[in-house]
Amino acid sequence: MDGRPQRDAAARRSERMNADGNGREAISARIRELGPWFHNMDIGGVWTAPEHFLGNYPFIKWRKFAGSIPEDLTGKTVLDIGCNAGFYSIEMKRRGASRVLGIDFDDRYLSQARFAADATGISVEFRKMSVYEIGALRERFDIVLFMGVLYHLRHPLLALDLLREHVVGDLLVFQSMQRGSPDLVDLDGDYDFRRADIFEDPRYPKLHFVEHRYAGDPTNWWLPNRCCAEAMLRSAGFAIHGHPEEEVYFCGLAERPHGVAIPSLPMGVPA
Repeated sequence: MDGRPQRDAAARRSERMNADGNGREAISARIRELGPWFHNMDIGGVWTAPEHFLGNYPFIKWRKFAGSIPEDLTGKTVLDIGCNAGFYSIEMKRRGASRVLGIDFDDRYLSQARFAADATGISVEFRKMSVYEIGALRERFDIVLFMGVLYHLRHPLLALDLLREHVVGDLLVFQSMQRGSPDLVDLDGDYDFRRADIFEDPRYPKLHFVEHRYAGDPTNWWLPNRCCAEAMLRSAGFAIHGHPEEEVYFCGLAERPHGVAIPSLPMGVPA
């Protein structure tokens, strides 16, 4: 069995909604009620965020690496961390994944995701959960999506450690906004204490801290350059197997660096 029955049923439902003017008006009203939206999605012929400052986002990002993910995900399990309004969760289910779980800590995003999935006839489970709580799932997933989350976290490297420890089974699809140098640099494994010049190289791994706001968003805490994003993935025990888009990485499991220990977390760790 492949993902075509799921896609065909969703397409028929979408066609019915597009043909029903009353249905579109009800969808428009619900979209307005649940707004504002960050994911621009076509729900029954109504776009959720047509004035998005990034354009048709996240589709414009997705189309650059969609071909690198198998068209048929029959039998695969998917975890979408920081699912927002469910764009990627729905796309994974459309490809026939047997189970897709989307988690987010924002109630409004979860309400948007549940509405979008229901309105398009896609069966996806959504749950309120912080990335720091994923150990409670007690399950490894074939594909874990960690898209546009890292820079919103107070403890980004801890989050990657927890992904490696608890939920990534085969493939991690990682994306983070990047700022600073897009170039890589070969670094030695160690440097003398008196060497300070390496830190002046703009290519050196840098994680820029945002104390107040960036792009009007008070939850944009960290902005890595490319070298830093890749170094953090390796440090958490991931091997980079693909780089299909400038901010997107496909990663598998690798040995953790010597000395890395995953702490047990108290309840209430802030996002």
